[in-house]
Amino acid sequence: MEQGDHIIDINADLGEGIGPDHAIMPMISSCNIACGGHAGDMTSMRSTIQLALDHNVAAGAHPSFPDRDNFGRVILQMSRQELTESIFEQILTFSAVCEELGAQLHHIKLHGALYNYAAKDAATSDAVIKALEMTGLRPILYLPYNSVFHRKAEHLFPLAFEAFIDRRYEEDGSLRSRQESDAVIHEPELAWKQLQLMVTQAKVMTVQGHLIPVKASTFCLHSDHPNAVEILNYIRNQMSTHGIVLNA
Repeated sequence: MEQGDHIIDINADLGEGIGPDHAIMPMISSCNIACGGHAGDMTSMRSTIQLALDHNVAAGAHPSFPDRDNFGRVILQMSRQELTESIFEQILTFSAVCEELGAQLHHIKLHGALYNYAAKDAATSDAVIKALEMTGLRPILYLPYNSVFHRKAEHLFPLAFEAFIDRRYEEDGSLRSRQESDAVIHEPELAWKQLQLMVTQAKVMTVQGHLIPVKASTFCLHSDHPNAVEILNYIRNQMSTHGIVLNA
């Protein structure tokens, strides 16, 4: 690595039974593995963790609202205790599989509606943090900078702030709703341009055409994106010539 290089992590959600995991894993540095909430079971956890080990990719748990019907993309009305118990069970199960395979539980990233809701709702953040504390583990938390979850967790766990390679941003720094036709970036060149801007200038272009600040060290590409492999191939080739180094 040369002086002036930027070191970043690229993560993807895997073990969900929908993406080309075997093609994606060699091109990322960390992965978020479904652990039974929205998708995944013991078999998929074992195979995906083993795949991560094979490619020297950091393995993390990807807990969710316990809602397979909606793939964890809908906010469930649960008591704080019920949510805490569900997250605790998901993480503990994932941790046990990691231990079985000799893997380290590197990080935790919430999934879907839980990720977005914990970012702005104090009670949900508290429920998740309680579950993490109950496990006795201290993994890195992948979360949005300056979110409610960030402020709740910053003195309790190591943090890695996250931004998105393939999603467009609003003026307030939130993600463009998937209900909008321009919410997702499909072109490899545009995905690379967004990543490069975030890494080198700590800024992102909004859908309204303005540059806003962004703070992140880990960058997500969704594995269910139809062009995920094509985008990752393009990005990795560009990184090698622009002084950006991959490392979780």
